[in-house]
Amino acid sequence: MENSLAGQLLVATPDLSDGLFERSVVLVLQHDERTAEGVILNKPVDAEVDDVLPGWQSGATAPQRVFQGGPVQLDSAVGLVGCPGDGDPPLGIKRLFGAIGLVDLDAPQDLVWPEISALRIFAGYSGWSSEQLDDERARNGWFVVEAEVGDVFDEHPETLWRRVLRRQTGSLAWVSTYPEDPALN
Repeated sequence: MENSLAGQLLVATPDLSDGLFERSVVLVLQHDERTAEGVILNKPVDAEVDDVLPGWQSGATAPQRVFQGGPVQLDSAVGLVGCPGDGDPPLGIKRLFGAIGLVDLDAPQDLVWPEISALRIFAGYSGWSSEQLDDERARNGWFVVEAEVGDVFDEHPETLWRRVLRRQTGSLAWVSTYPEDPALN
């Protein structure tokens, strides 16, 4: 798809006040003419990785929590890894874009650990029909910005929304100062 958003971030605008997506930062993993899928990068839940995937806790990037990837298939897990280099990915890892890969969570951990630089586990994912995402963008629900590898494995997810916006140019950087409750401004 010529205008694919895969590898970019969807950053919720202040107009998007839906509970789960409010002030969310979504990494788009796949986008074509029919669907778009991604994971929310800044919504950790109160669950350790070993609670969901025994044995994966020790390799998880801080904070070593499971993140809510979105509202779709909450009973499934998605594992993203930092995959250094630009050659073929190691066994058990599918390179998505740049240094970001999708790990097969059934792969032997002793094969995965030496090959990755970071790991984040998500419960579920976010999904849209392509038309639905286009409509949400047209209604001022999302900003689309470039992703950085550090965004995916950020150790301080509670401030990621502001920091991603702050590094943008022009008026978009000003949105980072938007108060959580404009009525108190």
